[in-house]
Amino acid sequence: MSTPVVQGPRAEAIADRIVENVSSVLHGKNEVVRLALTAIVARGHLLLEDRPGVGKTTLASALAASIGGEFRRIQFTSDLLPSDILGVNAWDATRSCFEFHPGPIFCQVLLADEINRTSPKTQSALLEAMSEGQVTLDEQRRDLPSPFLVIATQNPTEHSGTHPLPDSQLDRFMLRTRMGYPERDDEVALLLGAERGRVKELKPVSSPDELLELSAAAERVQLHEDLAAHAVEIVRATRNSEHFAVGSSPRAGLDLAHAARASALLAGRDHVVPDDLRRLTVPVLAHRLAPRDGRVSDPRVEAQLRSLLETLPAPD
Repeated sequence: MSTPVVQGPRAEAIADRIVENVSSVLHGKNEVVRLALTAIVARGHLLLEDRPGVGKTTLASALAASIGGEFRRIQFTSDLLPSDILGVNAWDATRSCFEFHPGPIFCQVLLADEINRTSPKTQSALLEAMSEGQVTLDEQRRDLPSPFLVIATQNPTEHSGTHPLPDSQLDRFMLRTRMGYPERDDEVALLLGAERGRVKELKPVSSPDELLELSAAAERVQLHEDLAAHAVEIVRATRNSEHFAVGSSPRAGLDLAHAARASALLAGRDHVVPDDLRRLTVPVLAHRLAPRDGRVSDPRVEAQLRSLLETLPAPD
């Protein structure tokens, strides 16, 4: 049985319901909520790089509650093991066999909190799950629930006790953004307790099945050949730029196209427009680039990427 295809107006209505629901407990962050929704519809993942205490956990838990999905949070620490994420096969003496005990990764929305505080070995436990929606333990493949979204938080790299994510791990995140500090009125409401405990009270306004319908519809959103060529121009320009040590990979170009299709659908359109690509260029590409005299996540990258975009005229 084929998955029903959602039309543009209905997709926009679903997106608006989810954003409004999440925004009832996370004020003033509509753009971040839409990026998270874009990631899950495009079958990607989201990296949040920001200071502690700005609402990252609230975003993840409220999004899961809004789509009726199961939410799990893992606090990444230096002593965390891959089995703490994936699960383990344990011997059951009463049945004389091994029994699988699933780890917290078996959920719809996983918050990987402070992912750069754990070892590279444990970070890599997420690679297969993020790329293929499955995990392999003792040569046995186990599918993860669908949809599946990892929202990872990362402390700024200047903090002590962190392990910078390797390029292979960063490349698995479709989008990266920052929460930022709240506006004054939103922060006053926070201090008055307007949001305290509200996430637990959120009711679903969508469902995992509806999100899967959106994902199927996003794959059918039209990307004109000229816009595909423009996306390739953007990606290739990062490879030829004097500012970047290494340019964007073909996967980055694919992610830009997938994110643009999802964003267009959630805006009620059945086709991508130039603004979809250009608005998503920094969230999709910046975390994969490093300046020649710096490192990945260098704050200069975003400004350099925006300057690069200005030299590439968008198609009519």
